[in-house]
Amino acid sequence: MQGREGREDDLMVGEHERNGLRWIADAYDVGFTLALSEGLSPHELLRGIGAEEHRIVPLTRFAAYELLTRDADDHISDLDFLDWEDEAEVSRLTGGGFLPDPPDTIVRAGSVAGWAYALEEFQCRTGTHLAALSQRGRAFSIHRNARGFSGIGYALHGELVTSFEPGLPHLTNGVPAEAALGFVPNGDEPGDVAFLRFLEVELDLWIPWEETEAELPAAAFTDERTVR
Repeated sequence: MQGREGREDDLMVGEHERNGLRWIADAYDVGFTLALSEGLSPHELLRGIGAEEHRIVPLTRFAAYELLTRDADDHISDLDFLDWEDEAEVSRLTGGGFLPDPPDTIVRAGSVAGWAYALEEFQCRTGTHLAALSQRGRAFSIHRNARGFSGIGYALHGELVTSFEPGLPHLTNGVPAEAALGFVPNGDEPGDVAFLRFLEVELDLWIPWEETEAELPAAAFTDERTVR
């Protein structure tokens, strides 16, 4: 007989299966980018957006958020996830560009069912490298900024096919979304959520929430190409 904890776990998994990608829009409600890259590993995805292999560090979402949102003047002892007297860990984070100053963005990457995925709080670095992320097939980026505006990108075999804002076809660059992907927003939900729902069906994908909260390979970036 299944205990209460097991039933709750099953309910959580079932909810994520029904909302396989859409939960990201709620969990990252201030702003986010989800990127999907067909056929790549998480490390290949990070290298595809400019990360150096030796600077990739495993981080939980909580750790990445703390590093990203701290003030440059704050002492590292204020970081809840870090034992600041652990010289090896401090050196690893410093070598990766996560310390001493906060990076502009941190990209964390995982894999699911033949795809690599990447998540960013607030920013959209992956969206500016979408063509590179499509070297082995399809690549998508879904971005929502802090003002609630969303942007979708789609690339195939190294070429950007289209970028658009759902519901505003006059802002499309490239092939219209309906022709390129068969996607037509229904107007009943935010455009980024509608596109996440579309990808759930088209790609038969769902990303486990628990996995995205745990340690994933992460890279820090600070440069003019970071998009706010």
